[in-house]
Amino acid sequence: MSALHLAVELDGRGAHPGAHLVDTPPLTRTAWSDTAGSDDVGPERLRRAVAAAQDAGVTFVTFDDSLTPAPAGPALRVDAVTRAAFVAPVTSRIGLVPLVHPGVTEPFHVASQLASLDHASRGRAGWLVGSGDVPGARAALDRPVAAGDDLRDETADVARTLAALWDSWEDDAVVRDTATGRFVDRERLHKVDVTSGGSGATASPATRDVPDGVRAPFSVVGPLIVPRGPQGRPVVVARAGVLPGTAVDVALVGPGADDDARLTAASLAGDSWVARVAAQARADGAPLVVLDLAVVLDTADAGAPARAAELDAATAPLPGSAWASAARWSGSASGLVELLLTLRGVVDGVRVLPAVQDVDLAVLVRDVLPALRVARAVPTPRPGATLRDTLGLARPANQFARGA
Repeated sequence: MSALHLAVELDGRGAHPGAHLVDTPPLTRTAWSDTAGSDDVGPERLRRAVAAAQDAGVTFVTFDDSLTPAPAGPALRVDAVTRAAFVAPVTSRIGLVPLVHPGVTEPFHVASQLASLDHASRGRAGWLVGSGDVPGARAALDRPVAAGDDLRDETADVARTLAALWDSWEDDAVVRDTATGRFVDRERLHKVDVTSGGSGATASPATRDVPDGVRAPFSVVGPLIVPRGPQGRPVVVARAGVLPGTAVDVALVGPGADDDARLTAASLAGDSWVARVAAQARADGAPLVVLDLAVVLDTADAGAPARAAELDAATAPLPGSAWASAARWSGSASGLVELLLTLRGVVDGVRVLPAVQDVDLAVLVRDVLPALRVARAVPTPRPGATLRDTLGLARPANQFARGA
């Protein structure tokens, strides 16, 4: 039986938008001591959560992000790449995968930041590709933003550009030749000159009244300002269908509009929707398929149904958000273990979205992960291994290297 990779989303107080609004005993009494106080976005909360996930054997963590503050939650937070970079030097095994939305961030900056993260983490960086409309983007950027098919095409162009920029340095470009005074061999640096598609007008004061929808072309000229990272290219994680399958390393899947998002081990028997969407993602070319699973767990203080009802009453998840788009589990830790064991062989991994981080992540690392390790169901990332090594993904060949 193949192993099941476990990933966890870590952001603020939890993945459910109501996590920030129900911090009163007894329902959300923490399952571990909150010695760091109640700072939602502080470095100590982040460091502690990532360390707990690493110690429990989680393959990688993702960091959500948004251009503007969420309707419910902290007013300010550090961007996802910076949070990942902060924990890079204090971790050694776990993958770090920040969300960056290609529709609102310059491709050259995205490539530079993620390549730097790959160096800082010694090969444990990934890119969670943002998808869908970005609330507040028009006001924040003061220009029309792409939508619909244009946004999908722009995302594909950005991914293609990032791959070229990450390859613009050959692996042995840095020669450090003291005899000749050369740090790099310029013959091993390659010019990248990309102009994307798009028929929209370039941003200017004249486009302030232009409606959103049609993308303007962008152009990028390289090489990158960062040498090629330990993995060659960071691991690309995206929702199935956002990018061509061949441009993705890990495809995230979830239920369709007509599927029952609530999962149990029994519901996976026969022809389940999970098997169907996983098979489609693999047919589209994705090497690995990971199921998004929103989780509310029983605690000593309250059952999962009561906690879920309280969270939903606090604020409803926005349509299209990670929580609203994921499959659902609500119940005991032992029941979640049974569900995850049943998912082995159906998908390659599960990304858990803990409803309230201090509660559900604590139960996950204390009761769920150990049981999965006893069952030899999850791999244990090795210190020094790259994220590609842990996931069993090949290191990409450089598209510009001689003989590639």
